[in-house]
Amino acid sequence: MRVMLKAKLDTEKANEVFRSGKMADLLKETMDHIRPEAAYFGPEGGRRTCFLVFDMRDSSEMPPALEPFFTQLNAEVDIFPIMNGEDLEKGLSRIH
Repeated sequence: MRVMLKAKLDTEKANEVFRSGKMADLLKETMDHIRPEAAYFGPEGGRRTCFLVFDMRDSSEMPPALEPFFTQLNAEVDIFPIMNGEDLEKGLSRIH
């Protein structure tokens, strides 16, 4: 299932990780694990925020995908199912 992960990073913790020089490595390691089809980064509500779209084949994939954001960045994390245009067309064609 295609999902979007939104992670709003804690400013103090993210600053600490950034100053230590580990932010790029942490994000690269997380991205390599999740393998998103799309990744966007920018401010939301005054906090650094990541938006990652990826395929989650099984709910057991949540802990390895989410824990780096919780444990390393004290992030506020949301994850929810999403569709692209093709998925929407396919779903709508099933409604009678």
